[in-house]
Amino acid sequence: MRNVYHDELVHLVDTLVEMTNLARSAMARATTALLDADREIAESVITADERIDSLQRDLEERSLQLLARQQPVATDLRVVVTALRMSTSLERMGDLARHVAKLARLRHPQEVVPAEYRATILQMAQVAERIVTKAGSVIASRDVAMAAQLETDDDEMDVLHRSVFEQLMQHSGEHSTEVAVDLTLCSRYYERFADHAVSVAKNVVFLVTGSHDPEETHGHSLVG
Repeated sequence: MRNVYHDELVHLVDTLVEMTNLARSAMARATTALLDADREIAESVITADERIDSLQRDLEERSLQLLARQQPVATDLRVVVTALRMSTSLERMGDLARHVAKLARLRHPQEVVPAEYRATILQMAQVAERIVTKAGSVIASRDVAMAAQLETDDDEMDVLHRSVFEQLMQHSGEHSTEVAVDLTLCSRYYERFADHAVSVAKNVVFLVTGSHDPEETHGHSLVG
């Protein structure tokens, strides 16, 4: 019985890692759809989001069953409760990638991003991919030191997010209101994507250590 219980906890972790992989792929493909005005890729991202939603629902159901059947305590309880929190963040990350793809689909065949903003948006996408990749590694490896690195990545994303607003303000009137709104929304989607990845990492810190302090890292494991 204990082996089955342990396997269930491991399955929760594996599901979270799979969700990070799907979220990373979704945002990467959504960015391609956005910058290349590729409706087919946009549609594929929108359709594929159901897989992330399905995994989140499955994880939630398994977690609730574990809470009801096993009544876990201490570290095991943290695994279950924190897995629920992380799955919600990852599901929202999938939604944000879908929003980017929907923006590309909405404006097709026109391009959403003017030439002078493409480099910034591409950089935001690269930071988003880096940060979600690290989030998956943090979940899989229980590396709390790596979790702390995500704050720095998020700071970089915030700088890029502000730069989009600064560019729009400096060049007010050069683009239509529609373009300005699209860029504002797009930048916000990437910024929120990174925020949710940081939230995942912070939850791993708590899960592993019982504290939100990344200094308290030694001698702990995700699944005991």
